[in-house]
Amino acid sequence: MFDILGLVTRVLLAAPTAGAATPAAKPAPVAAAPTTATTTTTVAAPTAAQLVDKVQGFYQSITQVTASFRQTVTNSTFGGSKDSDGKVYLLKPGMMRFDYLQKAKGKVTMEKEFVSDGSTLFVIEHNNKQVIQQSLQGNMLPVAVTFLYGKGNLNTDFVAAIDTASKYGGADEITLKLTPKVPSAQYKNLILVVSKKDFHVTQSIIVDSSNNVNQFRFFSPDFKTAIAASKFKVDLKNAAIRNYHIVTAGQTATPAPGGPGGSGASTVKVAPAKATTK
Repeated sequence: MFDILGLVTRVLLAAPTAGAATPAAKPAPVAAAPTTATTTTTVAAPTAAQLVDKVQGFYQSITQVTASFRQTVTNSTFGGSKDSDGKVYLLKPGMMRFDYLQKAKGKVTMEKEFVSDGSTLFVIEHNNKQVIQQSLQGNMLPVAVTFLYGKGNLNTDFVAAIDTASKYGGADEITLKLTPKVPSAQYKNLILVVSKKDFHVTQSIIVDSSNNVNQFRFFSPDFKTAIAASKFKVDLKNAAIRNYHIVTAGQTATPAPGGPGGSGASTVKVAPAKATTK
């Protein structure tokens, strides 16, 4: 397993492979002595699109992932940044949960949750006592999010380039810069920092048209431990949230920009919407 993985890594990093020197057949005594021929084979460097395929192939090969994350949202206009920490859970098919944890006075509480059961996205804001629910019919979540659980194709929506001058990532990582083929207010660029070892994403950075930055760094990923499907279910009658203000977003609503897939620099837009109080 490790030998195969090492071979794939060497190929993707375009490490040259030299062939052994091969002498010619021994000549007759009257002939001049030939020189020894050396053949060198160089493995072609992979394209950025091929690397994107490797990244997507990794996530298509797994069933679930749990990881800790730190999100840093930077506002280009005012220059300020805000950090948030939490846990992320992904489970095929199409289930996702981001738990934002708030630490104060030695106590950890849940600040907000982004939960998708595959058909509905719930944004639960505990500080505001509000729940935004939105149907995901028509694949409304961007491929920048859905590829993490094996859906969508980044090469279809983006032009990829290897960013060798990136400020993101380290020596054991590759940075990919993806530019949308169709101009979007949501994405100016999507930057993925991926492990050279197995091509899982260690950082995901979204830069919007105003140069606001939404950066996620993922730590201690676990791709093996099973996750219960119940973790992705939201019961609006649950005692913890039944008195929250419920907002049902229409089909034209955009994902909450402070969460995964958004820039984090503007307010939540839901239109048309139907509000109820429970």
